Amino acid sequence: MTDSDESGDDAGTTRLRRAVTGKLLFLFILGDVLGAGIYALFGVIAGEVGGAVWAPMVVALLLALLTAASYAELVTKYPRAGGSAVFAERAYGSPLVSFLVGYCMLAAGVTSAAGLSLAFAGDYLGVFLDVPATAAALVFLLLIALLNARGIRESMGANVVMTVVELSGLLLIIVLGAVVLGRGDGDLGRATEFPAGVSVTSGVLAAALLAYYSFVGFETSANMAEEVRDVRRVYPRALFGALLVAGAVYVLVGLAASVVLAPGELAESSGPLLDVVRAADAGIPDEVFSAIALVAVANGALLTMIMSSRLVFGMAEQGLLPRPLGRVLPRRRTPWVAIAVTTAVAMGLTLVGDLATLANTVVLLLLLVFLSTNTAVLVLRRDRAEAGHFRAPVVLPVLAVGSCLLLLWQQEARTWLFAGILLAVGVVLYLLARAPWWGPADPTDPTDPTGPEPKAIEKVA
Repeated sequence: MTDSDESGDDAGTTRLRRAVTGKLLFLFILGDVLGAGIYALFGVIAGEVGGAVWAPMVVALLLALLTAASYAELVTKYPRAGGSAVFAERAYGSPLVSFLVGYCMLAAGVTSAAGLSLAFAGDYLGVFLDVPATAAALVFLLLIALLNARGIRESMGANVVMTVVELSGLLLIIVLGAVVLGRGDGDLGRATEFPAGVSVTSGVLAAALLAYYSFVGFETSANMAEEVRDVRRVYPRALFGALLVAGAVYVLVGLAASVVLAPGELAESSGPLLDVVRAADAGIPDEVFSAIALVAVANGALLTMIMSSRLVFGMAEQGLLPRPLGRVLPRRRTPWVAIAVTTAVAMGLTLVGDLATLANTVVLLLLLVFLSTNTAVLVLRRDRAEAGHFRAPVVLPVLAVGSCLLLLWQQEARTWLFAGILLAVGVVLYLLARAPWWGPADPTDPTDPTGPEPKAIEKVA
């Protein structure tokens, strides 16, 4: 529910351009959720629940909606770039805790982009080009950075096109499932088959922990708050709408995959959806679906790097990161220093990590962020906002905290170690940000994070 409506885009002044409408925000979230993971995840899930791959998707959607309710409340209450870091600062009053929460989000985003660059440079690209994977991953990240720096409007426009393409790939799977079932070659009964010796409850729960990764990505939209028009009104609609659409698509894809392929074949495949296309035997070339998968990966990387750069910008404005990271291009009004630094870090991670390790680390870091955000909702209930905002029933953040603890319990020691190293680096950055040598801000510099007011920047632009 909403306490009251806010019209216009006057939810506070900002040095960033308010160019994101409600429809663009919906597509941003949908494109981030419908990421590359789903193109490889169904096989692993089928190994847990057999043909009932749709069931854990429903459970994972419900878990994601719990945390999404907390984000809807806090983003509309405090619509500032920085997202979870801003919420933590207000809730806990500790700069170090605020930094670590924001840094977990940042580290997860950059690590995810590194993993996506490796996925982009792998087998799907190999269908078209025979080039070294590492070099391809680095060039891919550079192109993403250039698009990000050009402007939020251009980036969001590219997201619209790529979201339509990646959604079309999943819709293609659904259509193929209906075609196969219609001609009598499929078996709808497989959608309720579980592996021998596996109970329905334990199987669905175990697979839901895997399926949760498919819904991760909605949280990145919190860092777009300063660039969304009428954010308090449109954000909850875009957030919940995108998650529900993604959930419906995932469930239908799961049903279609079970109809076309036996659970054992799905579980043994590293590219289950591509195998579904082949098994449907509808005359669709491998190159077509590989191209769609490449677009899905590219879209996920673009949206992740947009989030990461905006998060660095917001943390620099708060003094949680060195002030130069908050500089923006006077005309484009994009955080160019933050874009350059996050891209360089992502490039470095592609050289030291493999895809599986990077993906597991992303999930762990985001669960820590979600745990902080869900707790912050409860702490900040006593803080009255001047404008109306979305308000979640108190039971939702309580249940969300429990879901985060459950998922954290499932993480392996190796993943905790890798994440611990990244957090240690974050502490060093925090200490550097508090060092005196950065000096005072330049009030005459329109790109300085503590420079002139937004109106002055408008005149320069």
